[in-house]
Amino acid sequence: MKFYSKIKHDPLTEKEILERQKDIKDEMKEVFEWKKEEEEKLKDPNASPQKKSAAKRALKKVAWRINTVKGQILYWDLRVKGQSHFRASLEMNEYWAKCKEKAARD
Repeated sequence: MKFYSKIKHDPLTEKEILERQKDIKDEMKEVFEWKKEEEEKLKDPNASPQKKSAAKRALKKVAWRINTVKGQILYWDLRVKGQSHFRASLEMNEYWAKCKEKAARD
């Protein structure tokens, strides 16, 4: 059995970290567009009841995705500030746990 005594992947460079932070912020814009589309479907007076209930279900998914992306933004912001992967990952997981608790209460 072979054990690895060194890191398998090279650490991310500053440029790669900034690029990933930019990507996740772009993804947040896409999620907000998705949310806007679903809200428009709910407000549409000509929409069928099935379409409105599908939009309600989709809004729950949108809310979950927003929390996920906010956690990733938190992670990459901490990485840009110089925090380690371990520390930033802990913060992100704590944020997600808080979101899960809030969703369970609602």
